[in-house]
Amino acid sequence: MTAPTAPAPAAPSPLLELLAGFIQELREAGLPVSLTENLDAMEAVKHIPLEDREAFKYALAATLVKNNAHWRSFETVFEVYFSLRGKEYLIESDEEGDESSDAAGDADASDVPMQGQGGAGGRMTNDELAEMLYRALMRGDEAMMRAIARQAVERFAGMEPGRPVGGTYYLYRTLRNLDLDNLFERLMDQARDDAPEPLTPLEERLEADEYQHRLEKLKQEVEAEIRRRLVADRGVEAMAKTLRKPLPEDVDFMHASREEMANLRKAIYPLTRRLAVRLARKRRHGRKGPLDFRNTVRHSLSYGGVPAEPKFRFPRPAKPEIMVIADISGSVAAFARFTLHLVYAISSQFSKVRAFVFIDGLDEVTRFFEGVEDITEAVHRVNTEADVVWVDGHSDYGHAFEVFWKEYGKDVGPKTSVMILGDARNNYHSSQSWVIKEIRHKARHVYWLNPEPRSYWDTGDSIVGEYGIHCDGVYECRNLRQLEAFVEKLA
Repeated sequence: MTAPTAPAPAAPSPLLELLAGFIQELREAGLPVSLTENLDAMEAVKHIPLEDREAFKYALAATLVKNNAHWRSFETVFEVYFSLRGKEYLIESDEEGDESSDAAGDADASDVPMQGQGGAGGRMTNDELAEMLYRALMRGDEAMMRAIARQAVERFAGMEPGRPVGGTYYLYRTLRNLDLDNLFERLMDQARDDAPEPLTPLEERLEADEYQHRLEKLKQEVEAEIRRRLVADRGVEAMAKTLRKPLPEDVDFMHASREEMANLRKAIYPLTRRLAVRLARKRRHGRKGPLDFRNTVRHSLSYGGVPAEPKFRFPRPAKPEIMVIADISGSVAAFARFTLHLVYAISSQFSKVRAFVFIDGLDEVTRFFEGVEDITEAVHRVNTEADVVWVDGHSDYGHAFEVFWKEYGKDVGPKTSVMILGDARNNYHSSQSWVIKEIRHKARHVYWLNPEPRSYWDTGDSIVGEYGIHCDGVYECRNLRQLEAFVEKLA
């Protein structure tokens, strides 16, 4: 008797295979995607066609993106991964691309007069393209802006197959030829002319904000078109590696660009709120204390003594005092700025926070943070007004620590946690590590946060090991993720 043959497993859906590859790309870019979120995304895209690009993207974002700071990374991965998935995203040859672009422009702007085209298939002049763009911006016509963006990249970017040039160069060439500053002035002049009465300052500001928003949308469309063409030329995998950027919480403090710094400042606010809530909850739900016999008996009376529900005393752990001693010299300043920002933002979880900054001199800057609502302004005052130069303004940890011990050592007590921020690069001056040893004898804890990679420690003029033997812990702290992990440990 022949055993029945097991049915062959159903072939996986091509769409689900495509989605699985996309989720893998997200994980490689650093975005946390759980199995549950993966399943939610698979269920969502069953109801949305791939051809509806915007709806498809936002459906995936709604199920896979948990943090607003991750949106830019998600969007980049999406644009690269799905750039060649469907006929509507194919990049034709130059000649065909011109015709299709003109056709798209005609379709999107059928109600806009197009002079000078010379009949069907004619090519617009640069002036006519600029005029068309002006009208699209006036009306906020996103479909027309998308078509013009394709035309502009075709005409101005100067993209050549196989040329090892980044997308930023092509973006610069395209936007320079579009002359967006002049377009903005034209739009504002037209808004003033169309108004029945002179615009108030508020109305002018609102008009300016609206047109800036539309211009930013145009820039995004141009960037997306350049990205699609680069993917077509170099391949999805190569472009994914090129365009992949670290998440805000993984950006290195020491090497962050201006844009990354701006993203870090945005990311730190929700981080501080989340940390403060987490630390407060941690204190409320601490370990049970000893048995409270009197309270146990009192509560058991309502049951006649049986059953007895044991009651415990819940200790209220004392909030630690924090002293922050931060090196603000050179590239370390960015690290110190964000650390001070974070510590003061969650200062409600500490009984007292005092801050000291140094280069070769040392100054207490606690006063800059007292009674202020904008911590960013306080940190700016620290960087501009603190008296931290003793001789030549080059890092001298030994002298700074000596000044701290002489002036403020008496304030260190058994409830004090001391947090030292710096790379311990001492320019070959005397370390005066005995100061850290003395602080450790008096303080509750002494921690050292170093923004350099661990492999750089104790190389060149770094003497972090000399100080570290007197600390409770020396931690690599190069980004917000590591900083968050440490603050949880601190409290």
